[in-house]
Formats: sequence, structure tokens, C-alpha cells
Amino acid sequence: MAPGKKSARGKRSNQHINRDYAERRNDLTHNSSSENSDSESDDAVTEPTFTVAMWDLNHCDPKKCSGRKLLRHNLIKNLKLGHRFQGLVLSPVGTQCVSPKDRDIVLKFGLAVIDCSWAKIDETPFTRMKSPHPRLLPFLVAANPINYGKPYQLSCVEALAAAMYITGFEDQAQFYLSKFSWGHSFMELNADALKLYASCNDSKSVLEAQESYLKSVQNEKDTRSMWPPTDSSESEEDT
Repeated sequence: MAPGKKSARGKRSNQHINRDYAERRNDLTHNSSSENSDSESDDAVTEPTFTVAMWDLNHCDPKKCSGRKLLRHNLIKNLKLGHRFQGLVLSPVGTQCVSPKDRDIVLKFGLAVIDCSWAKIDETPFTRMKSPHPRLLPFLVAANPINYGKPYQLSCVEALAAAMYITGFEDQAQFYLSKFSWGHSFMELNADALKLYASCNDSKSVLEAQESYLKSVQNEKDTRSMWPPTDSSESEEDT
């Protein structure tokens, strides 16, 4: 789950936004059967030197959980409930958005995500997952096979990659996404938004950029239909 819904200010329909992103899918190479998601990354992408961690609440299917896959590849540290993480934590209880100003926090103390379900948000023990730096993510669209095209419904790896990109660790974001055959699609779908957020100074300016971006998308004339669901066409081990 990615923490982002709380950061959207105001009520609006996302249907036209979904259609806009769905159209881009026609331009993406999405053939997971011919792509090896576990292949070695290119020289252009770099493994982070900072700590990357998660609290896993066991709310999702282990075979479909991107956080579990990162754990199998030793790319993420599993935190226990009650463990205090000094770095930046992507959490629905955050009051500020991730911004480039958070770069030093990530570099010195690391980045973590809370892997839980929005459907079980009321029973999630956030008080047992403490951090001095809880953060929300601004508007972004999922590219994972389960929630493709849905605003805010990011997988763990998408949330982590977004935070890395916004805080100035683009190569590290690419490195994590490269472990998934659909990972490149997340960057392509959100390229304009991510570049906009990464150019901001602080949380306030990220929120202002979010509002500007949403307005620009809404103003685009769009009569295209939604892309059909993709859940059944993707490998369970690659979500």
C-alpha cells in the first residue's frame, strides 16, 4: 500500500485521469513473458547505500507482494512491530509530503514503507511503527498489474521508488523497479509528475505542484475508454 490519498486536497473525479494514463499503456512494452524480471540491472542503476526497510502487516498475498519479493532479494529489511525507525517512513498517518528537502534524512537514516491494506487501515497499529519523519506521497498512478492506472494504489516498490526519485535518488529508484518486468512502466506513467515533484523545495511546494499537475490533467480533453483490467494476464510472482 502506498500512502498518498491523504495528500490530495479537495474532491474530484479521477476517471478522466485514469483514462489519460490508460492510453499511455498502448505505448509501453508490457510483455512480461519475454522479460526476465530477475535479470542483472544496467550500469545506469545503482543499489542504495542507505537502509531500505518495511513493516509487513501480512495483509496481502505473499506471492503478489512486491515487498516480499524485495525481501527475497535481500533488498529490504523487515522491521518488527514496536521497532522505531529513525529514517523517513511512508505512512498514511503522515502530515507532510515527501520532498527533496528530505534527501539528507533518507541518506543518513534510510527509507521505510508500511506494507498494509487500505481495506484494513482501521486495524493497522500505526502507533507501533514510529518514526520522527512520517511522510505521505503526492498524486501518482500505479503501474503494478493489480492496480494498474489507479491513483495512489501503489505497491511497496512503487512507493519506495517514488520517494527515492523525489528525494534525488533516481538511479536507486530505477534499480528497485528493475527487479519487476513492469517497473519501467511506473516511471513512464508518472514521468511528468515525478519530475515536477523532484523540482520542488519542500512539502508545501510539492502540494502546490500536485494541484497544478491535477488541474493540467483535468483540462485535457479526453474521450478515450478505460484499458481493461490486467490482473489475470500477469505473473503472480511479478507484482
